[in-house]
Amino acid sequence: MVEWLLNPWVISIIVVSVVVSNIAALKYTANMKFGYRDKIKYLHEKQKREEAQKDEEKKDEQS
Repeated sequence: MVEWLLNPWVISIIVVSVVVSNIAALKYTANMKFGYRDKIKYLHEKQKREEAQKDEEKKDEQS
């Protein structure tokens, strides 16, 4: 049994299957979408940051 597990072909197949499954998992998680509430919260925070940045630029121009 151990000789069969240490066969280079078996080891190669196991390594290739692990690599392929990891790539598939990364592709799946890379395409995940925000939930509606998370997206709204993110957009509100982004808007606040942009307004704060504009206010700072106006203060710098006036100085």
